[in-house]
Amino acid sequence: MCGRFAASTRPEDIVELFGVRQWDPAETLDPSWNVAPTQSAFVVLERLARGAPEPVRQLRVLRWGLVPQWAKSPETAVKMINARADTVHEKPAYRQAFASRRCVLPVDGYYEWQTVPGERGKARKKPFFVSRADGAPLALAGLYEFWRNRAVPSDHPEGWLVTFTVVTTEAEELLAPIHERMPLFLDPGSFDAWLDPGLDDGGSEELRRLLIPPPPGALRVTPVSPEVGSIRNNHAGLTEPHTEVEYETTLF
Repeated sequence: MCGRFAASTRPEDIVELFGVRQWDPAETLDPSWNVAPTQSAFVVLERLARGAPEPVRQLRVLRWGLVPQWAKSPETAVKMINARADTVHEKPAYRQAFASRRCVLPVDGYYEWQTVPGERGKARKKPFFVSRADGAPLALAGLYEFWRNRAVPSDHPEGWLVTFTVVTTEAEELLAPIHERMPLFLDPGSFDAWLDPGLDDGGSEELRRLLIPPPPGALRVTPVSPEVGSIRNNHAGLTEPHTEVEYETTLF
């Protein structure tokens, strides 16, 4: 699964790396090495801009935790941070977004916790940071959705909430001992197809093929400090290697 990630790449660099054509520099975010559910992040997506004849690749700031269009309130978001690749095409909360609202989440890497035996048989959580072995940003496959807040007019600043979820798949061999699932990441050759909102027009099978993860070998796993367990801690050192010690960590 994916419950925390680091995102410190400058938006200018994301624009260049992902071929973004539309970005509002006023939409800014501070670098974060401990992004948690319901917080915001930069997301790459394609939509028809006003007056444009074809979809335009954009860089947007969206909130993590998908709120379906039919949800009565946005409180469900904290439970919908991940979407399983094997059922994303059929689950009511995700199938419409999977059909035409796919996105890419550029991150430095993500954190995963392994449950291991502790003292006196009490289980403890051991954190790891998973990133690309080549140091490039990790492009996570995501879905996004629009939710209308009917408590205020549609043109109100809070009239629309745009949220996203991260697609997960079965963990590759390197990661399976830590957790049985991992985020689905994309190679650059898959970006265009994954982001194309028109691909579902007769392209359902092609979409399903995009849910197959790249071959193993692209990722690096680093044991990190239990500091990452608290969202109050947020600094670059969280992604650095940490020597194994006996500890217990609680996520909150």
